[in-house]
Amino acid sequence: MDFFSGLLVITMVHLLAAASPGPDFVLVSQQALNHGKRAGLLCSLGITLGLAIHIAYSIAGLATIIAHSTELLWAIKIIGGSYLLYLGYSGLKSKAIPIGELQTKTAPKQALSARKQIATGILCNALNPKAPIYFVSVFTIIISPELPLVALLAYGVWMMILQFLWFSTLTLFLSNPRVNTQFRKFGHWLDRILGGAMMMLGIKVLLNR
Repeated sequence: MDFFSGLLVITMVHLLAAASPGPDFVLVSQQALNHGKRAGLLCSLGITLGLAIHIAYSIAGLATIIAHSTELLWAIKIIGGSYLLYLGYSGLKSKAIPIGELQTKTAPKQALSARKQIATGILCNALNPKAPIYFVSVFTIIISPELPLVALLAYGVWMMILQFLWFSTLTLFLSNPRVNTQFRKFGHWLDRILGGAMMMLGIKVLLNR
C-alpha cells in the first residue's frame, strides 16, 4: 500500500474510531459541559498526547507483543478498568446547580488546573485496554516492507491531528453558550448518566476476557 492510500485508510478508520462513544468521548463531554471550552480543549489535548503513547509503541513493534501477551493485557485491563470506574464514580457524585447560579454566564463548578486536565486526558486514553488491539490492526493494514520510518511517523502525527480536531469540535459545540445553558439545566443528571456509562465501560473492561 502506497503512502497516500495508507493515509486515506487511516483517515477513514481513525475518524470512525474517534467518533464512536467511549471513555474519551464521555470525558471530553463532561469537561466541556461542566467547565467550558478551556477545560474541554485541555482534556482533548491530553487525550491526543495519550494517543502518542500508543503510536510510539506501535511503531516500535511493541503493540504486537502486548496484543498477544495475556499477562500484559490483563494488567492493562485492571489498571484501565479501575481508572474508568474512578472517573465514573466522580460523575455519579454530581449535584444540581442552584437556580441562582444557572442565571450566571460562567459555570459554577471549580475546574481542575490545566496540568490536571491534560493529565486526566492522557490517562483516560493511555489506559484504554482496547488501544493495543486497535493499533495492531491499523498498522498491520498499512505497513509494508518498503514503508520508511518517516512515513509511519507521518501517519502517527496525522492520527493525533485527527483526534484533536474531532474532540476540539465536540468541545466547541458543547461549550457554545446556547447549547451549554440548556445542558446546564439538567447537567447533573447528564453528568450522572455519563458517569454511569463510564462505570459500565470500566466494569465491561474488567469482566471481559
